[in-house]
Amino acid sequence: LLNLVFTAVEVVGGWWTGSIAVLTDAFHDVGDCLVLGTAWYLQQVATKGRDARYSYGYGRYSMLGGWLTSVVLIAGAIGMLVMTLPRLKDPATPDTAGMIGIALFGLAMNGLAAWRLQGGGTLNERGAYLHLLEDVLGWAAVLVGGIIIQFTSWAIIDPLLSLAISCFILYNAIGTFRKGTGILMQQTPSTVDMQAVRTRLLALPHITDVHDQHTWTLDGSFIVHTVHLVVADVDLQLALATKAAARATMHEMGIHHATIELEWANERCGLEHH
Repeated sequence: LLNLVFTAVEVVGGWWTGSIAVLTDAFHDVGDCLVLGTAWYLQQVATKGRDARYSYGYGRYSMLGGWLTSVVLIAGAIGMLVMTLPRLKDPATPDTAGMIGIALFGLAMNGLAAWRLQGGGTLNERGAYLHLLEDVLGWAAVLVGGIIIQFTSWAIIDPLLSLAISCFILYNAIGTFRKGTGILMQQTPSTVDMQAVRTRLLALPHITDVHDQHTWTLDGSFIVHTVHLVVADVDLQLALATKAAARATMHEMGIHHATIELEWANERCGLEHH
């Protein structure tokens, strides 16, 4: 809501001051309003527990919000680059006093919004916080640019600021997009070293082999792991103790949910048939 109110102010302010840099950030904030609203809704959906349709729960909807945010921001940044490039040939001098005033207001509003969202753990929350933080940095750049134009009359600074803001947004949005795509494709999380997990598990008593390891994350923070453990000839109590030790070891390594299948040395798990 803070972002929506400020977006209306900066659209009017960008038109009034004639600043392409202000309009660039206004266009960016229109996208932010859409994706922040979507992110908020999907975050509520993500809190629902597991049911017959979603056996792992709805947590991945949170990640989807962050991924959609990056798509909108990439499209918006490219659009503003296309709009700004022709301005480099014939830059217009903006109303610097109005530009500086809007930049100060933008720093206050976006700073408050970013502060409200700091500390989130999911890709959705981190994505929303990052984009608001980018807005803070963008308005700091507009403020500095407005002051420089005020004292030098270098109108070229305005479209150059717009290009810099757009490129900065594009760079970070592509990073979020790549991370979100990796989650959707069940890429192994960068925080989990599969070989290290295997080594730690093999160091536990009674475990002679480790295979069929799979690791993925539901939303960028909750990590799931499945593994087959081959054990020596053990009774039921030792088997249960081995599973408990393996689960505790994986938990220490940042794995939140582990599914473990125990196999005996002479047992065929059937993987060779698939």
